[in-house]
Amino acid sequence: MSRNWLGQQERGSLLLMRLITWITLNIGRPAGRLLLAPISLYFLLFSGKARRASRLYLRRALQREPGWPDLYRHYFCFSATILDRLFFLSGRHAAFDIKVHGVEQLNEYLRRGQGCVLLGAHLGSFEVLRALAVQFGKVPFAMLMHTDNAHKMNAIINGLNPEMANSIIAMGSPDGLLRAKEVIDAGGIIGMLSDRVRPGDKTLPCQFFGADAALPDGPLTFASIMHAPVLLCLGLYRGKQRYDVHFELLAEAIDAPRARRREAIHGYLQQYVSRLEHYCRIAPYNWFNFYDYWQPA
Repeated sequence: MSRNWLGQQERGSLLLMRLITWITLNIGRPAGRLLLAPISLYFLLFSGKARRASRLYLRRALQREPGWPDLYRHYFCFSATILDRLFFLSGRHAAFDIKVHGVEQLNEYLRRGQGCVLLGAHLGSFEVLRALAVQFGKVPFAMLMHTDNAHKMNAIINGLNPEMANSIIAMGSPDGLLRAKEVIDAGGIIGMLSDRVRPGDKTLPCQFFGADAALPDGPLTFASIMHAPVLLCLGLYRGKQRYDVHFELLAEAIDAPRARRREAIHGYLQQYVSRLEHYCRIAPYNWFNFYDYWQPA
């Protein structure tokens, strides 16, 4: 259960993914959801490493020994959010009941033309934000993200929403940080999923469910250099067609002088992780890091 999640093989046939996509978007979401039970059961039975990681996490989040129904529910929740991504990416939001909490602060920054950094996680669905895009108007938006571990899924996504490719900035690309800075300077939003470590990343240890977990300091370092407000953003799947989207201000601006930057970043990073733990308690089956999260980096 290596922390090198980028090295994990992407599961599933591209042809099967395209078939499920066609069924879901042409016959309907209920038809697509009928496929989730056998798919979830298949991966539960035949992905041993991910299953053991699920058990390790759920043991901490549920504060009890998880049973097979818990493991199945974890897989099913993950499958459901992947299915719903198809609708969010294709602009079909009407089928969902989405409640938004705490977005007022973000709207105020955008009204003033101040660029922001949104820190998400592999907790729930970040794609649900696309259903809120109308609230933000014509604000520049880009995702700074890893793109080299899900080629099959990316092919499906680009087919559904070709414009999305232009809003993705690949982490580690030569001009990535410059492009992200241009979005912030234009009063836009840079979104990052900040809970996974890429090989070569600098990390800091944070307490997560009572034990140290290594997290990357890069996203918060970027925010400190940009002097941009940092907000936590999580879209929790609550069953059936319901989502709760939570925004929380983490910092108006990260004050991190060069001489003590890592120390200052560490404090904000621990705050971020503490809020992830809070929301994991609320929606424990929404955590989608299927590897040993507490293994030393």
